Amino acid sequence: MGIIIGKNTSIIVQGITGTQGSFHTKLMLEYGTKIVAGVTPGKGGTKVHGIPVYDTVEEAQEKHSANASIIFVPAPFAADAALEALENGIRTMVIITEHIPIKDAINLMVNAKQLKATIIGPNTPGIITPEESKLGIMPAHIFKKGTIGMVSRSGTLTYEIAASLTRKGLGQSTCLGLGGDPITGLNFIDALKMFKEDPQTDAVVLIGEIGGNLEELAAEYILKEKYPKPVVTFIAGRSAPPGKRMGHAGAIVMGKAGTAESKIEAFKKAGVKVAEKPSDVAELLT
Repeated sequence: MGIIIGKNTSIIVQGITGTQGSFHTKLMLEYGTKIVAGVTPGKGGTKVHGIPVYDTVEEAQEKHSANASIIFVPAPFAADAALEALENGIRTMVIITEHIPIKDAINLMVNAKQLKATIIGPNTPGIITPEESKLGIMPAHIFKKGTIGMVSRSGTLTYEIAASLTRKGLGQSTCLGLGGDPITGLNFIDALKMFKEDPQTDAVVLIGEIGGNLEELAAEYILKEKYPKPVVTFIAGRSAPPGKRMGHAGAIVMGKAGTAESKIEAFKKAGVKVAEKPSDVAELLT
């Protein structure tokens, strides 16, 4: 079992009949992920890759009592889909959808917090516990079972760094993407706390990017808590011009705050090794 999901996590796919939902359900099933049901209003009674589809999460839960959900629902309806899952006892959720309206995202996170639910995303590649379960859209073949925990704000960089770790014989315990939207569920500190308690994780890789102050807060937490496991970080966007949005809605620098420099400085102050380029991460871990 990884920090959030494992072999026995049973999963509902919301939006399973859409192009993305169907495509990634097939890949997750091939990886061994335990998908028990799909939900698409109006498509109840059909099947996708042999998985039964229901009109509502409530119906799916009556038959299957899943404990996690992955959401491939268009942005205007994604927050409602997540709230429906919360109402029906789902406490672990991955939201792949990007550009969910900010007020919807805030409302969802408030509800999730009250129910002590774990939300990964929105706008995330998901989470993988290598060789056990994959709840997301990441290319599974690059991950290998091991003891390095990874948490990232960037999907593609996660893949690049995971692949370089695997090539160096450094497997991963759990890899997760926080998501690139301005409002997300899990943050770096949440993930660090989970990895700290996880006996399968010996070291942690944080992949940050410009914009916001998540990385600075993580650095502060590492310093204050005298974090017991080695942490290596890489910050994307060093040469980004201020005031310009870079790829992610959350990746924008305003004045001094949120710059790559301020994040790197905070991590160095906390005694965290900072990689100059993605390929250096594996070197710093050995």
